[in-house]
Amino acid sequence: MFATDQDPPLMSILCVFHPSSPDLPNKVLTHHDDIAVTLAEQGVRFAHAEHGLRVRPGTAQDEVLEACRDHLDQLMTAHGSKAFVVLNRDGEAPAQVDVRDEHVHDADEVFAVVSGRAQVGLRVGEWVYSVLCEKGDQLAVPAGTRRWVELGDAPFCLALRLYGSEQGMQPKFTGDVTARAFLGIDEL
Repeated sequence: MFATDQDPPLMSILCVFHPSSPDLPNKVLTHHDDIAVTLAEQGVRFAHAEHGLRVRPGTAQDEVLEACRDHLDQLMTAHGSKAFVVLNRDGEAPAQVDVRDEHVHDADEVFAVVSGRAQVGLRVGEWVYSVLCEKGDQLAVPAGTRRWVELGDAPFCLALRLYGSEQGMQPKFTGDVTARAFLGIDEL
């Protein structure tokens, strides 16, 4: 249920790709400040904040909500969010919507990693910004931004996804399959 005291060291990574070379990043950044500045230039906010939560991906939904309630309330208030979903994967979940497919939301989204890790791809202008998010990372993505979430072959992620409205939380898939061509979480 809860993470061990021996969590691996964390390192957030931003890879910037040109669509013509999805297997070779144009830029790779590993310092939080550099990642935040680069994404801010694209209207995306990136922050890292220790939250002290020790909840393991795969924990039952009611236990997750109980353990994360204060953190969730703080995030919802800070970002003016009206709705949320919990991304909770420990291993494959074939019955769930494949978040790896490119989609947009009609509301701003805050992607906050509680434990584990996820890679969020963002298609902004002529470039793709692929952010490997770790425990404590928060990514605020504007409504309408083309995005996808890569969890890898062995998903292990517990994240809170907050939205500016209930209507805007429903993904609208673009049908563009090129998102799958970019290096994934297992290939970085």
